[in-house]
Amino acid sequence: MSRSSVRTVIAASMVGTAIEFYDFYAYGTAAANYFPKVFFQDTGNSTVALLMSLLTFSIAFIARPLGSLVFGHFGDRMGRKVTLVVSLFTMGVATFLIGCLPSYATWGIAAVVLLCLCRFVQGIGLGGEWSGAALVATENAPEGKRALYGSFPELGAPIGFFLSNGTYFLLETFNDDAAMLAWGWRVPFLLSAVLVIVGLLVRVQMEETPVFRLAQQRNTVVKSPLREVFRKSWKQLIQGTFIVAVTYTLFYTLATWSLAYGTKDRERGGGGLGFTNQEYLLMLMLGVCVFAASIVFSCVYADRIGRRRVLVASSCALVVFALVFPYLLMGYRNAAAVMVFLCVGFALMGMAFGPIGAFLPELFDANVRYSGSGIGYNLAAIVGAAFVPAVATWLSSHWGVRSVGLYLAVMALCCLVAVLTCRETRDVDFSA
Repeated sequence: MSRSSVRTVIAASMVGTAIEFYDFYAYGTAAANYFPKVFFQDTGNSTVALLMSLLTFSIAFIARPLGSLVFGHFGDRMGRKVTLVVSLFTMGVATFLIGCLPSYATWGIAAVVLLCLCRFVQGIGLGGEWSGAALVATENAPEGKRALYGSFPELGAPIGFFLSNGTYFLLETFNDDAAMLAWGWRVPFLLSAVLVIVGLLVRVQMEETPVFRLAQQRNTVVKSPLREVFRKSWKQLIQGTFIVAVTYTLFYTLATWSLAYGTKDRERGGGGLGFTNQEYLLMLMLGVCVFAASIVFSCVYADRIGRRRVLVASSCALVVFALVFPYLLMGYRNAAAVMVFLCVGFALMGMAFGPIGAFLPELFDANVRYSGSGIGYNLAAIVGAAFVPAVATWLSSHWGVRSVGLYLAVMALCCLVAVLTCRETRDVDFSA
């Protein structure tokens, strides 16, 4: 059957994931640096304000499985294209509205409630995003290149990260703290509207995937994909959840927790490493370039030697990294050690995250693939990411940075066990 062009597949799958991660990074950066003062300044304790701000970060992750249930149902019933357009629009509107919210000083507790509501709606939209983007890529892939095509939506992650952090970096270069608290933090959320419009234009023009059209011709589209996936594929849901969860834990340890830890003093819940927010953002942007290169590298090898081998290797390496990295975060303004921490961490992140774009959809049959991969991916968001910044901040402030390493090591071991219980999927019939 006819396929969308490679250019269209790349744009349609990558742009949504880039916007997804852009939105989440923008919120994570704001939650770590600005929201404690904008929305939680009346707590009287800087550490408590930071923890409360980071807890609002978790709301979208809690909403994401609900979004995956809704969008997964319609994605398996009506097709990938329409569902992706609606999910992107939902996510974009919620993100834009966050940038319009009044502060606590203006509206009091109502401002916090609206922030949580927008974050919840954002999570609903995000719940249908990644799985649909992964299917657009992999269901258009030629034989032997599913993992490489699956890297397209995965590459949206470092692109979104770079755009978000680059925006904050430029804003903080030309504005002082007072200006950032007054209006600067809003700019990344408002600018997301431009990305959403571009994404919608691309997705409206793309074709439905050939695999879904084939399912329609064969009349194998099921009326209740959610019931079908929970009845027949519950094991794959559990496996997928823990395979993906460690990537979330690692990423938000690197990108959100370490940002607060590296830039704040101990009295405010940080590690007293002595870096300014701008300095740390620059180091993160350098590290994310390693992340992008590692995604492509791991996907090429996943097509050659299989998904399981790459994921087993990355899980074992993550256990070692988790036990070692605390020693890199113990010096004052030791930029070299922090760069080693970020570059090695992001390299392992790419190895663990890249093959998932193909591996997770391959665990499920075509008629429940949107639902299955979406639910697994978004349950992993709760298990692996929802409370990572808050938990890691609490652990490091009470038990030291080594406890954060142990937390990551446990998640890596859970991933390793889940991968070992899966079959190799490189040669499965993707149209079945």
